[in-house]
Amino acid sequence: MAKTIIVSNRLPLQLKIENKSVTATASVGGLATGMKSVHRDSNGLWIGWTGLVEEDVPSDLADDVFEAAIAEQCIPVSLTAKDIEGFYYGFSNRTIWPLFHYFMEFTEFEKQSWQSYKEVNEKYAEVVLDNLEDDDTVWVHDYQLMLLPQLIKRERPDVSIGFFLHIPFPSYEVFRTLPYREEILKGLLGADLIGFHTYDYERHFLSSVSRILRLDVSFNSITFRDRLVTVNSYPMGIDYEKFENAAIEHNKKNTQDKSELQRRLDSHLDAGDTKMILSIDRLDYTKGIANRIRAYEYFLEKYPEFKEKVRLVMLAVPSRSNVPQYQLLKKEVDELVGRINGKFSTVSWTPIWYFYRSMPFPNLIDLYTSCDVALLTPIRDGMNLVAKEYIATRTDKKGVLILSEMTGAAQEMNEALLINPNNFEQIADTLKQAIEMPESEQVKRNNILQKRLKRYNVEKWARDFMTGLEETKEKSDHVKALKLNPTRQEEMLNAYSESDHRILFLDYDGTLRGFVNNPDDASPDEALLELIDQLQQQQNTEVVIISGRDRNTLGTWWKKIPITLIAEHGVWKREKGKNWEVTENVKKDWMPNIRPILETYVDRTPGTFIEEKNYSLAWHYRNADPELGEMRANELSTTLKELTSNHELGVLDGNKVLEIKNSAINKGKAVTKEIFKEDYTFIFSIGDDWTDEFMFEELPDDAYTVKVGIQQTAAKYYVDDTESVRKLLQSFVDAG
Repeated sequence: MAKTIIVSNRLPLQLKIENKSVTATASVGGLATGMKSVHRDSNGLWIGWTGLVEEDVPSDLADDVFEAAIAEQCIPVSLTAKDIEGFYYGFSNRTIWPLFHYFMEFTEFEKQSWQSYKEVNEKYAEVVLDNLEDDDTVWVHDYQLMLLPQLIKRERPDVSIGFFLHIPFPSYEVFRTLPYREEILKGLLGADLIGFHTYDYERHFLSSVSRILRLDVSFNSITFRDRLVTVNSYPMGIDYEKFENAAIEHNKKNTQDKSELQRRLDSHLDAGDTKMILSIDRLDYTKGIANRIRAYEYFLEKYPEFKEKVRLVMLAVPSRSNVPQYQLLKKEVDELVGRINGKFSTVSWTPIWYFYRSMPFPNLIDLYTSCDVALLTPIRDGMNLVAKEYIATRTDKKGVLILSEMTGAAQEMNEALLINPNNFEQIADTLKQAIEMPESEQVKRNNILQKRLKRYNVEKWARDFMTGLEETKEKSDHVKALKLNPTRQEEMLNAYSESDHRILFLDYDGTLRGFVNNPDDASPDEALLELIDQLQQQQNTEVVIISGRDRNTLGTWWKKIPITLIAEHGVWKREKGKNWEVTENVKKDWMPNIRPILETYVDRTPGTFIEEKNYSLAWHYRNADPELGEMRANELSTTLKELTSNHELGVLDGNKVLEIKNSAINKGKAVTKEIFKEDYTFIFSIGDDWTDEFMFEELPDDAYTVKVGIQQTAAKYYVDDTESVRKLLQSFVDAG
């Protein structure tokens, strides 16, 4: 039975070794809760680290640890203390975490940490592959495992893989500072579906893929080798009913049943017209805690009438206490709280209640239900589920959420009071607005928020992602062309061998030769020249190179190989042993009128240039910024099509090039002339861009047509890249 394999840095378990026995307790985090239905209801298996390093597990209890995990449908990944130091505390939390949250001043680029990150991802891959069966689905989570999708896909290309990033993805300008940026992107592109919390993160990722890897991006799809990778946003929700029901039960408690914390909160609330402001975060520099405290201080100074009428209840959960930046942050927060309390405190009032600890779930509900305002001001946050949890517990629909616009949650929670976490003036004014907000407005805002959060809860988030992964698989299955796998290639080779008269139409750029930044540097290498020469030497075999290149360039490159050349998409032709001749009656008097338009776009778009051929003009934008190049190309294409509509001219959208030429000239017309000259029993054509589609469409049904790259095409088959093309042509030579 097919299963879903969930992979994350940590298992959804707390494993403890006490008195020579192993106990397992389920975690209650957002991911563990969100994946519960996928894990339990779909024959799921969860793979991750137990939280225990190898050195902490006695050899006689190693099997017990494994069995304790297996009992909970989990498989442990064994890691050493050195692994955790380099992979987790090193690269994950001293490189990726600060960089992706825009704290470049805290980012470290250590080669040793990167090496550890790679090694640990490989350890996870080994465990996944050992447990992977046909038709299984894999869902990988978060920034610690960004190399894992490609490691799995490399060994099992048939497996459907999803990846979800739970933190922000930074802008291209920030991401490109990472020395290992290409490896990270290629690792992620091993997935079939890549998910982010927001469209902004999705957009940043697509921009980095386009600019760094120079891959084609179409809307939210990426063509990567022989696959289509889909990218989409799925804002993560919470277990809404869990928090709502906990709040309902909490509000029913009698005084004697309440916690000590709740009784203290009640005593403050009973003191009169007072308001409590809640702050809950991990102690992390991304959360803006120090700025939040300073903004609160500024609020008390700007609006002194609220002294002794408000209190900031601040819970800071310890996090990564062995990382230097976190130690400095702890010191800074302690000093700020001490200074402000010393500055403003009275005999009966302390402005800040500060808790540096983890709190059990019931105490979190105490805080959520008791505080009138939630003040959450991260400088950068992937989502921020605390904001959603606070709203879910407000069963009377009262309470005000002040939320940083830098959180992912802000895009879903416009009814909250959104602030810039660096603007103390705005935070102070918004605190005053929140404290004075009429209850009717509070209810109106929260009613909308609660309906939305209840509808899009964490289980719906998981279902939507899994549905998206299934749709991605179906979309890949419906690409028109078929992969030229060994079985289909063998069938083609048999037909080639049995044929007594065959013709091969070969595109050049992007097919026989990969693209280069300067088109003049794309001359054929010795291996390619030898390969084509071997092909043309075979009996009863006609080799035709058909290209958009000008005749002089093609003629120079292939002057020593006796093959037929067709240049400029069919304008010029040079048969074996003959001179170049014009095959069509074409004009060029239009060129002086069109060239100034192209020159304008060259001036406006750095990295572009004009190529003038005998009977056509081409505007190349391969070296331009990808997004700017595509935008200018669309704009120029529209302009040119309007200008040329009545002049028998056409605009060809090639691979990073726009070419203006006579509309009656195309590769389809050229190949048709060739095949009608003789009775060929094997016809083959191969190309990579839209100019080659004319060939595929015009050739007879029994022709073997092949597209380079996975795209919608009229060709019957496709191969991955130029390397695959050469291997295919070599197989023709061998089959001779």
